[in-house]
Amino acid sequence: MVFGRGTRLLGGAVIVACMVLIGRSAPSGAPFGRSLPVDAVRDVVPNRVMTWNICNPCEVGNLDRAAEIARYAPQVIGMQEACVRDVERIREYLENLHGLAYHVEYGTVLESWGRCGGAPWSPGAYGQAVLSAAPMTDRVNVEYPDGGSEDRGYMAVTTMVGGQPVRVFNTHLAHRHQEAVRAGQTGVLAREVARHDRAIVLGDFNAVPDAPELTGIWALAADTDSQCRPSSTGTCKPTTDWQSKFDYVFLRGIAPLKHRVHPTPYSDHHLVYTDLDLA
Repeated sequence: MVFGRGTRLLGGAVIVACMVLIGRSAPSGAPFGRSLPVDAVRDVVPNRVMTWNICNPCEVGNLDRAAEIARYAPQVIGMQEACVRDVERIREYLENLHGLAYHVEYGTVLESWGRCGGAPWSPGAYGQAVLSAAPMTDRVNVEYPDGGSEDRGYMAVTTMVGGQPVRVFNTHLAHRHQEAVRAGQTGVLAREVARHDRAIVLGDFNAVPDAPELTGIWALAADTDSQCRPSSTGTCKPTTDWQSKFDYVFLRGIAPLKHRVHPTPYSDHHLVYTDLDLA
């Protein structure tokens, strides 16, 4: 009788231990002891690049953000207004729930407890991030000399897109109504982009296509939206909830194949992606 009771106690302890282990191994945000459903595993689209300002509303769940990215499975993703802990969580969901594994590099421009949480003495890092299915090299992270009302900058990496090595830039320019500041920022960015025969420039430029501060970028590269040009004759699809085009995939020495803009409830900026011809 004592042996039977001890056996039952031991069995109960094993079950509890297993539940704890399962709960710990489940993706963060999953109910205790229950894994989230796993979508069918698929590969990334090797010649597809995406840009997305993921904040506003900033508190949206990263599970939803990951699902939006997984719908299009780009090779390279440029994120703006990104907290490091959010990006890490998105990567976790992309791999564990969607079978999409990404490397990551960061372009942090400030430490922000208000935006990114963390302890007041150790706030979360905030800025840009690049996710790539292929490894990345030669990362640079540059803060603009004048960020405007908030620190801003660009980052750049070299990675494989469509089987070819390409220099990829990711930036977020100063807020609206700071045209002179953005002009200085695009000057800094354009000088670096001009050093490369083939480059992809992703980002939230906070400026419409015919804004004077974008002149230097247009002189070096073309937007992947073939109908969008910096003139009154261009027809540019809006990329924001307020019907302005602020988000761009600029190409230098590379041709686009297909450009898409997808509104999403998880940000006031739309997902923008393009497939490239790198033959």
